[in-house]
Amino acid sequence: MKELEELRRRARDMADLNGIGGLLLWDQNTMMPPGGAGARADQFEALERILHSQMTDPGLARVLDALEPWAASEDPDSDDVRLIAALRRDHEKAVRVPTELAAAMSLAAAHAQQAWLEAREKDDYRHFAPSLERIMELQHRYIACFDGTGTFAHPYDVLLDDYEPGLTTAEVRTLFSVLQDELVPLVTAAAAAGEDGRVFPGHYPVEDQQRFAQALLGAVGYDPEHWRLDPSVHPFARSLAHTDVRLTTRWEPDDLAMSFYSCLHEFGHGLYEAQMSPTHYRTTLGDAAGLGTHESQSRLWENLVGRGKPFMEWVLPVLREHLGGAFAAQEPSDLYRAVNQVRLSLIRIEADETTYNLHIALRFELELALVEGRLSVADLPDAWNEATHRLLGLDTPSIGEGVLQDIHWGAGMIGYFPTYTIGNLMAAQLWDGLRSDVPDVEAAIAVGDFAPLREWLRDNIHRHGRKFASRELLRRATGEELSVEPFLAYLEGKLLDAGLLTAPVRVPRT
Repeated sequence: MKELEELRRRARDMADLNGIGGLLLWDQNTMMPPGGAGARADQFEALERILHSQMTDPGLARVLDALEPWAASEDPDSDDVRLIAALRRDHEKAVRVPTELAAAMSLAAAHAQQAWLEAREKDDYRHFAPSLERIMELQHRYIACFDGTGTFAHPYDVLLDDYEPGLTTAEVRTLFSVLQDELVPLVTAAAAAGEDGRVFPGHYPVEDQQRFAQALLGAVGYDPEHWRLDPSVHPFARSLAHTDVRLTTRWEPDDLAMSFYSCLHEFGHGLYEAQMSPTHYRTTLGDAAGLGTHESQSRLWENLVGRGKPFMEWVLPVLREHLGGAFAAQEPSDLYRAVNQVRLSLIRIEADETTYNLHIALRFELELALVEGRLSVADLPDAWNEATHRLLGLDTPSIGEGVLQDIHWGAGMIGYFPTYTIGNLMAAQLWDGLRSDVPDVEAAIAVGDFAPLREWLRDNIHRHGRKFASRELLRRATGEELSVEPFLAYLEGKLLDAGLLTAPVRVPRT
């Protein structure tokens, strides 16, 4: 049909423009000289104007209207029907927002990210605060675009919905209430085991770490023909297409865990993008189901694989080969215990699996207060420090170890953080489903065969892209609704297995 061809053409154009935006973003965080920040902000603004104009074009609405009677009579799971539904959703949300506001938000985020980088270097929050004030002003204007629609019960829902469609403030509050109640005694009991210091004590030259990272990533599925790895201040992954995947990491000579686990984390993101169906290329179905699903993939590879006992059997000889030193005398059981130790720490991306969601709870609490107007940008550092002490029992010695540690607010991504917790919960449920469907997957991992794992993830998650929403994808893969219990049971079981708990702490929830 000519209308369907027209819709596909429009989808291709927007997908290509998003790919160009991804390249600009990757370059901004890896190669761009600091002096290029102003021009890059202008480029982001111009690109956003074009994209927003295309998404809000009345011509797109007319094509969607013309196709919907046809779609109603077709298979609801067909690619074309799902494409129509996805573009309808995006159009109806975008059309509420003036193009000038969308462009201003893009411009402000680009400037704010550079201000964040400079503030980190100077250890000076005041250098960043005006940019964050601008971000929050625009976020409030964006939220106001949806007043009176009846679509969102809370202002913060508008922002959550951009990253994880359908996620609500009420649901996130409930999740964190349960998680905090359950995690605090678990953390207290496990941290009391006396573990302290770095996961991998010692000094590891960057060149040695890079050789190890090459071996690690090459084994799990990194394809040098279509992937690349670069350094950045804050590790991230970005794909420009399923054939062009960019990962970054941070090399810390005195903290091997930073590059080790950020490489695995970002690989999980990259593999999701690389294994999307080629039939969805250059359409909105070639996007992720939601950031919760995306984070489920990164957290699965980082933690359920990368901190699992079978993985220790395989990776220890690789560590010995490339880094020697302390690993020469270690056994897999020693490494398993070390990488799962529970340590109260200040930095989210260095946090262990057990305490990690407390870091996310802190950020959710502060974002919610900013959106509701209960907290000002000027008071954010003190609020951060108070929450860190209350949730983690730690004092914050510097701005860099506190409110300036994450890139997200500088990049204008208010509402993103809860998707990490959604991802942790999904990852545990997917892991249970994987082990049920592929009983020998852990034996394969122990000998360095990651193909069964990749194939299960491709078939059940990756290839679908955005065709199914996150919760629907989870139901199709596991037969379950999102739940906290599998994650909590997994955590306690691992801590017991690693000898970090001497007895169960939790009463299982029904």
